[in-house]
Amino acid sequence: MKFLLNYILQLADNALIHGHRLSEWCGHGPVLEQDIALTNTALDHIGQARSLYQYAADIYNQLDSAERENLFTSAALLQFRDQATEDAMAYLRDSWDFKNALLLELPNKDWAYTIAKCFLYDNFTVLLYSALSGSADATIAAVAKKSLKEASYHRKWSNEWVIRLGDGTPESHERMQQALDDYWTYTGDLFKLSEADRKMLEQHIGTDVSALYAQWHSDIAAILNTATLTLPANEWRQEGGKDGRHTESLGYILAEMQYLQRTYPNAQW
Repeated sequence: MKFLLNYILQLADNALIHGHRLSEWCGHGPVLEQDIALTNTALDHIGQARSLYQYAADIYNQLDSAERENLFTSAALLQFRDQATEDAMAYLRDSWDFKNALLLELPNKDWAYTIAKCFLYDNFTVLLYSALSGSADATIAAVAKKSLKEASYHRKWSNEWVIRLGDGTPESHERMQQALDDYWTYTGDLFKLSEADRKMLEQHIGTDVSALYAQWHSDIAAILNTATLTLPANEWRQEGGKDGRHTESLGYILAEMQYLQRTYPNAQW
């Protein structure tokens, strides 16, 4: 059960942190239509996170005290030891308990960097959710099937923007290429098999994310070719997010996102 919980948190944390980052564009998009589109995309990811956190909380509540021991290091979560909730999972864990990919916590910077992040992640999630739609775990399979529909739209949107910027003006081309080069090295976590990944693969609940790399790389290369952009040559990858080793950016995200719940515990509107 512990490995299933950690596996679900990997998926949920990716969705929450990416959704939160995208929500920062609300009211700041380059044009109104894209502002609304990106805000809706953020809501899609947060909706995915909610479904997964609800499932994670249910599993946590089924664990006995011995199984919960050392599961989280967050002192704030101790107050929910008897009855965890989706809110506790999102708002009361510290940065070292989060298992999201490093790519997703990186700052938005500008439009090109945001598009680069979406592009790299969206092409991955379509492959991931396609595979998880056949999961032996009925809840994960159901979330994956619903999320796949959203992920397919997200991929179409970000692919089109990469082509638009890459094959646009000299400045948009340069900015898009620089963003891809800078964020390319942060994709390692997407394809790294954690201990939870391996355990869930053995039980036919998860999938071998490392096996998704070849198709992902081919899909990325095809879009970049159309966009007249160059596939980054650097094959070295940053890793650590699945193991709780994050950039300082995650700390700033959580300080903002978790402030209200931590300052006024159990607050209700």
